[in-house]
Amino acid sequence: MIKIRIVEEIVFRRFYKYLNMFKKKVSKRILIKKTWNYSIDLKEEFVSKKRKIYLLLRIQKEKV
Repeated sequence: MIKIRIVEEIVFRRFYKYLNMFKKKVSKRILIKKTWNYSIDLKEEFVSKKRKIYLLLRIQKEKV
């Protein structure tokens, strides 16, 4: 049987102020279009450049 726990038992107290964002009513709202919503149109002749990937520590590589 699955035990249902209340959110306050799972989430740290310092994050309680953000709980409202995850309520169904709030999350179903339509986002307001902002002036900074934009797209970047690439040119047809655009070719991405090959670059070296950045180095990771051994510990980071193991996690990846």
